[in-house]
Formats: sequence, C-alpha cells, structure tokens
Amino acid sequence: MITFRKYYLITGLIIITIFGLLSLENCTQQKKAPTTTPPEQQQFAGSQNCVRCHAAIYEQHLKSFHHLTSAPANRQTLKGDFDSANRFIINEHLFIAAEKRQDSFYQTAYSNGVAKLSRPFDIVVGSGKRGQTSIYWFGNYLFELPLTYFTETNEWTASPGYSRKVEFNRSITARCLECHSTSFREITNKDSKADEFAKTGFILGVECEKCHGPAMEHIAFHEKNPAEKRGHAILNPAKFSRAQSLDLCRLCHGGRLSKTKPSFSFQTGDKLFDFFQQDTGKPVSEMDVHGNQYGMLSASKCFRNSEMTCLSCHDGHKNESTQAMQFYVKCETCHSVASHNTCKLASSVTRDFLRNNCINCHMPVEASKAIMVLRKNESIPTSAHMRSHYISVYKDISKQILSAKN
Repeated sequence: MITFRKYYLITGLIIITIFGLLSLENCTQQKKAPTTTPPEQQQFAGSQNCVRCHAAIYEQHLKSFHHLTSAPANRQTLKGDFDSANRFIINEHLFIAAEKRQDSFYQTAYSNGVAKLSRPFDIVVGSGKRGQTSIYWFGNYLFELPLTYFTETNEWTASPGYSRKVEFNRSITARCLECHSTSFREITNKDSKADEFAKTGFILGVECEKCHGPAMEHIAFHEKNPAEKRGHAILNPAKFSRAQSLDLCRLCHGGRLSKTKPSFSFQTGDKLFDFFQQDTGKPVSEMDVHGNQYGMLSASKCFRNSEMTCLSCHDGHKNESTQAMQFYVKCETCHSVASHNTCKLASSVTRDFLRNNCINCHMPVEASKAIMVLRKNESIPTSAHMRSHYISVYKDISKQILSAKN
C-alpha cells in the first residue's frame, strides 16, 4: 500500500513536470490544433462597457447562468461551507478540506491532521444551481481542484473525473474554456504538456460579446455618433438565419465536438463545421442531458416540423430557471385549441395545472451520465439532474405527475 508521503511526492512531481496530465472528460481532444490568435480577440471591450447604453439587459444578464458560468473565486461567488461541513473524508488518515484564510480560499489535503498540499481557488466554474467546480493556476496551466460543491445534496464531493484519492492534476483544456468563458488567449507551444493560457486579458463568464461579437469598434463608433440608432459593427443573433442561430448555441450545447481549428476561432455568425468536425448522429437514448441540448431538441417532432431555434423558447439574457409558466406560453404558440393541436389532458385538468406542468411532462428532468460526483462514503457516483430537451410524450412521467395531483 502506497503511503501518503510517497503518494504526495509522486503527485508533486507530476504537477511540477506537468507529465501525464488528464483533460476533463467532456473536453478531451485527441489531437491539439495549431494555436493562432484570432484578430477579433484583441477587440473585446468587456460587458461593463455595454451597461451605458443597455442597462436593463445588462442587469438581467448579471443573474443569468451564462454570466455565472465562470467568475473569479471570492466570497461573493463561491458556494459551499468553508467552516464546519468543509471536509471530504477519504479514509481515517486522509481528507481534503475547503478552507477560508482571511480573504483567500484553498483546498488542502491533510494526512493525520497535517497539511500536505494546498492549492487556491482561483476561478469558479458553474452557477451553483446544480454545483460548482473550481480551478487554479499553476504557471500558465489551469487545473481542476479535487472538490466540487454539489448543490443537490449540499455538500463537498469529489470533482467530476476524480476518484477517492488525493489528486490535484486534471488539466483544463481550451475547449473547456471556450464554453465556460468569453475569451482566453491560448499560448500552447510544441513543448507544452497541456494547454497553456495567458494569465491576463481573459474574460470570464459567457458575456455579451460571446453572442454579439467583439464590441470595441461598436462602442467607439456610437460614442462619436450618439444619434445613430442602428447598431454599427455589432451582431444581433435575433436576426440570424436559423442555421446561424443554432450553430451559435450548438458551440456549447451540441455535445462533444472535435475541433479542427483552435479554440476561440469560431465567432458568432460563423458556420460551426468550418471549425469543428461534423459529428455523426446518435440515437436520443445515447445522448446525455448535459451539454447536448441541441442533439435532443433536433430529434424532436417540434423541431423537425417547425423553424424553431433555441431562441424560440429562451432569452439568453435572463435567468429562466423558475419560470415554468413562461415556457408553457411558448408551447402554446403552436399547441393551442385554435390549431387543434393541444394537450389531450386539456379537458380533464385545470389551465393552471397545464401551465405548471407542460415541460415537466414533455421535457422531464433526468439524471446525467456525464456529470457525476463521488460523495463521501459512497462508491457509486451520484448524477446531477438536468432537463431533457427531447420533447416527447413520456407516459410514465405523465402518470406520476397526475398521481401526485390526486
């Protein structure tokens, strides 16, 4: 049996030499594409410069899961208990603790009560609705911290991809950051053992410019021409073609994509498969509710028999997580008495019941097979739960909801 001292030494050597690094499961690339710096990357202004003209939308956006998908780690952004229930017990000798030290936060591995390895919370990833993982800088590399705050059970668990061991060495790829941030400058070279990033100039969160394009020229023009009402040098996804709109969302909600060009090369309005390998279709049964909302939606009759896009139901500026009735209204634009295409339960339940349960019946919450965490004292990982985007008739789910009503 390997001792903690030996294990710590081995782990330290792995980290220091950056050999044998593993990438996050959903972000793995078999082959790194050559790194270039898109010229647009130098033209980002930052969302704080949008508030002057778009205050109402900006304030909404600050509460959205897009904005909250990554942020600097601090007392305002971090979830979880750092005082009493802050330990993940590995065995009677080993545990990892989430700790607050004055205004800084760390994850520290302890052996027999003695601190052996400690790394800071530098960046939080995830809004905290289902959980929150954090990452830390080591030189120009980014690594996943071993503990994740899991909201569903209100506890610290092993982070996705980690087991019941003392490990701090899962590397973060550019493809991961492409979906959890607006902009990073990759500086990976042929001698790098994993993806490397510039530690300045990045933009956390999925911000305004992720969907509307770099805004420096737009802001400069309208400062000089305040009377001009037409948006100059900026893109409005609401005016995109169906393909452009879907490609923009599919970048991060289209399942695992293998890039053929460097991460962050794709810009809003581009054709997705000019930058990624065309993936083959999978049956819905093989799709996961995390990360492949597009795949599930595109297999639905509602999608195939209409011109709907993600924007048909979603407003990317808002936090819509508690607005079930809002989605019923969206469904009603096609499924109404006037169109003779309404719910078969409409004559037997109240309108309020339908309004509250339309998506619960036809887009139920399901367990993810991709996002799973290992809880204390358990050997089988626990799934995060997310809403399916395969719109269909789920007879068993409907029966459960009707039974609960009665």
